[in-house]
Amino acid sequence: MSANIVTEQLTPAGQQIEHDSFAIVDAEAGAHAYSAAQWQVVRRMIHATADFEFNGLTRFHPQAIAAGIQALSKGSPIFVDVDMIRVGLSQPRLQHFGVQVHQFISDADVIASAQAQNSTRAVQAVRKAHTAGFLHRGIAAIGNAPTALLEILRLIREEGVRPALIVGMPVGFVSAVESKEALAQLTDTPWIITAGRKGGSTLVVAALHALLALTETQARTATA
Repeated sequence: MSANIVTEQLTPAGQQIEHDSFAIVDAEAGAHAYSAAQWQVVRRMIHATADFEFNGLTRFHPQAIAAGIQALSKGSPIFVDVDMIRVGLSQPRLQHFGVQVHQFISDADVIASAQAQNSTRAVQAVRKAHTAGFLHRGIAAIGNAPTALLEILRLIREEGVRPALIVGMPVGFVSAVESKEALAQLTDTPWIITAGRKGGSTLVVAALHALLALTETQARTATA
């Protein structure tokens, strides 16, 4: 059984079901090329979707895991493109590390700016997050809107924004593939992506929960 406490299920029965599920994923997934830490992320994504194609579709910048753990351990903010991600994340786990999650997709000023500039709410929400200081050295987690990811890439390229980590998993048919391929070209900003059209809020939540578990594991190991 895992030594983690905060990032485990709250009851022994729940813990056993989750551990049994992970064991089934391990057995059925077969061989993979991920590191042990990367596999914890991928395994949880498979567990959340019952889709074994993420063994292969999930790709990591070499520093992604370390960057995510460092950012979470410092209580860095997380910006998400849609409220589904915020709602899906465990508040007790976030609170343990002092992490706050921010999203602005439905804010009145964001909607007004998008209408006035013939843009998308996702783009304007990213700009609001940038103005508020949540993107630079924070975690950006995109599961729905390719335009949000493209705007983050523009801010990196044109305004020197440097997120600690980008979890880029927008789902869909218009610009989803292209935005993730563009993100994967970055060498100085860590990222985690799902290649191709597949993605979504559920996957982002799973990846962040896995990173929170890895962060707890590292903290407990350091103090043991």
